[in-house]
Amino acid sequence: MKLELRGITKRFGALVANDHIDLTVEPGEIHCLLGENGAGKSTLMNVLYGLYQAEEGEILLDDVVQHFNGPGDAMKAGIGMVHQHFMLIPVFTVAENVMLGHEETKFGGRLDLPAARKRVREISARFGFHVDPDAIVEDLPVGVQQRVEIIKALSRDAKVLVFDEPTAVLTPQETDELMVIMRQLKEQGTGIVFITHKLREVREVADRITVIRLGKVVGEVAPTATNTEMASMMVGRPVELTVKKEPATPGGPALVVDDLSVIDPLGQLVVNRVSFEVRAGEILAIAGVQGNGQTELTEALLGLQPRVTGTIALDGKPLTGLSVRRVIDSGVGFIPEDRNEDGLVGEFTIAENLMLDRSTGAPFVKAGNLQLGYLNEFAEEKVREFDVRSQGIETKVGALSGGNAQKVVLARELSRELRLFVAAQPTRGLDVGSIEFVHKRIVATRDAGLPVIVVSTELDEVEALADRIAVMYRGGIVGIVPGGTSREVLGLMMAGEHPAGAEVAA
Repeated sequence: MKLELRGITKRFGALVANDHIDLTVEPGEIHCLLGENGAGKSTLMNVLYGLYQAEEGEILLDDVVQHFNGPGDAMKAGIGMVHQHFMLIPVFTVAENVMLGHEETKFGGRLDLPAARKRVREISARFGFHVDPDAIVEDLPVGVQQRVEIIKALSRDAKVLVFDEPTAVLTPQETDELMVIMRQLKEQGTGIVFITHKLREVREVADRITVIRLGKVVGEVAPTATNTEMASMMVGRPVELTVKKEPATPGGPALVVDDLSVIDPLGQLVVNRVSFEVRAGEILAIAGVQGNGQTELTEALLGLQPRVTGTIALDGKPLTGLSVRRVIDSGVGFIPEDRNEDGLVGEFTIAENLMLDRSTGAPFVKAGNLQLGYLNEFAEEKVREFDVRSQGIETKVGALSGGNAQKVVLARELSRELRLFVAAQPTRGLDVGSIEFVHKRIVATRDAGLPVIVVSTELDEVEALADRIAVMYRGGIVGIVPGGTSREVLGLMMAGEHPAGAEVAA
């Protein structure tokens, strides 16, 4: 089935999320929609799936104009969607999830679960999915849960499948398996729209690539194009994709974490007896699939977790049990993984956000009075130094792009006298140009002799920055290996395995 989008325009108030976008997907084609987060890719697919209604434009299937009032209409027409965050009921079986929303009944109105089980087995056999129809979804690995989402779509006779950032929660091995599945679907005649911002994946499977920037199609590029060419189209200017850094020359242990455990508000053990150290002048990257305790670990380092056992010491002085204010005053800089929720106050100006860590005393406050002259001078200097693009220091942070907002966080944290720098998901949602800038500042911080922790689910980022890599799985550290360890080894560790022969360094 041929899919065609013509002149799709979607607005949210004054924001034009999609601006007269044209896109064609042929049967048996993998068409990649490439662009940075916020470019309008997911909005376009939500229009296709009936979740949003476009103000202008048409959707055609085999040259017939379609009118979707909701996902049900799109599914009936043969459109399926595999969301980044799975739409599954964890306590249901695979078969129950697959039949959810289009339940078949037998005599007496009873659900025809045997028919659903049979359908799961048929699709699994056709594509080699190896999915048990009676398995409880919450007991399945993430990669298998994604296969259940694909089975759901195929059970409804989807002829066009949309994959929306499908690899965000997968290990490298699970990502490789997904690529195989996509090729199998293609060979069966299924048209695939693959949404991503990861150039490696695009080059691996795409037949055609359409690049979107700021809600507009800026052109098509061949899969044979270089990463630099694709990145330049995404950003609109030349970018440097490789991080240039000299080998680390670390000093002695600066941060020492020993036997650290964290219990969440529900009583779950989310960090389990973790021990590691970070030396002055090195970057320790903490890798792993999201949800394996990385968030809680970084929060424990900052004093944000109330139920912590074990010890944290910085330069020989304990941080365990200190308030967040005292941890920050001890010289810990922090980029939180959600900058909008935890790193910035959207209604405050750039200048006001730049003084949040030091709002109680000199040099910004004296005798209870805000020193506006000093603050404005400081803010102007940091806006220039960190290339924050705005209409001025009085601009509200909530009006900034993701990259410029992150630069405000970076400027604030790195303008203090630090003894440790912790960056959690430092480039999440940023364009390639902003990623380039953030990475350079992180490396410069290491080169200034500080211990640095980078927490990231992006293996490309881990490989680019890390001097050593700690891999977390289900709250524990599987091992700590040198920077430059292969993606295959890291992927196995992210799934809980420690491959024989892999070097582990404390």
